[in-house]
Amino acid sequence: MTNTENTQEAVLGNEPAAEPAIEPTIEVHTDTLPSIEEQFRALELQAAEHHDAWLRAKAEGENIRRRAQEDISKAHKFAVERFAGELLAVKDSLEAALAVPEQTVDSFKSGVELTLKQLSAAFEKNALNEVSPAGEKFDPHKHQAIGMVESEQEANTVVTVLQKGYTIADRVLRPALVMVAKGK
Repeated sequence: MTNTENTQEAVLGNEPAAEPAIEPTIEVHTDTLPSIEEQFRALELQAAEHHDAWLRAKAEGENIRRRAQEDISKAHKFAVERFAGELLAVKDSLEAALAVPEQTVDSFKSGVELTLKQLSAAFEKNALNEVSPAGEKFDPHKHQAIGMVESEQEANTVVTVLQKGYTIADRVLRPALVMVAKGK
């Protein structure tokens, strides 16, 4: 018989109902906070994780710095590679001109002119520009005065260019050697 039938029969008076056994429940209130040792272990683990993450970040930073230095070193080392490649054609032309057994003045001149065009094209491709400041105001950042001469031009004006200057990407590579007009 089930407990339900026992209870029904007891209510009907057939048999005395057996009391269901009720066990007393004791509620144990345990502290919900972990012990100090557990908290300490958890904090030690967390500190170890943070230390590990810091070491990894530091190593990554060092790797980035090292790779950047290598890239800069390679850039310095191979910066002229493109320009040097352009100059190879100029060198080849000069060697070919010297290899010709019988040269005339006209053929030699035309060969030199062609080689100069190749060199000028190489300069232009690599942002190497001439500075020929005849008639311009003297600029000590772009020009180097060799002397001053009497001239009809305004004072501090470039009268004669003795040697052209050059800039590379708007930076003076070599200043132009010039003669400057004296003030009256």
